Amino acid sequence: MVKTSGESCGVAGERPAPPQLGGVFIGLGSNLGDREATLESAIAAIGASGAVRVLWRSRFYESDPVGGPAGQGRYLNGVIEVETELSAGDLLSRLMETERAHGRVRGERHGPRTLDLDLLLYRDEVIEAPGLVVPHPRMWEREFVVKPLREVCGEERFEMLRRRWAAARI
Repeated sequence: MVKTSGESCGVAGERPAPPQLGGVFIGLGSNLGDREATLESAIAAIGASGAVRVLWRSRFYESDPVGGPAGQGRYLNGVIEVETELSAGDLLSRLMETERAHGRVRGERHGPRTLDLDLLLYRDEVIEAPGLVVPHPRMWEREFVVKPLREVCGEERFEMLRRRWAAARI
């Protein structure tokens, strides 16, 4: 299920070396409607403003929901790496606008959703603010984040990131 979003980004595995820019990772998920089309549209929307450039993206992976109501559908998940001069707070606002534009209605915790965008890592920053915690809590425990993040980063860079944040006890 490898898809590309045009010339502005590459699919993990097609690059000769990790990018020197970026270091900002966004998790994507959807379990309502046309999940793949929603994720593709969200990636395009994130990069459309010019304030954010999508560098690399993972393939999409299916996963079972974690928590939430019984009977909800499986998720389609992925990760993108971006570069931006936006602050983490401004980037989060853009991500929430993108969610709303794709029909996201915030309701039950861990409930079904057309689109879920999570700011996973924002360079080397640790942020604890109302509505924004980076690195994303529990990200290293969730295979639906770890697998596509590993794909985008490559094994060596992924292990470096994992060790760095483990040493920081985050």
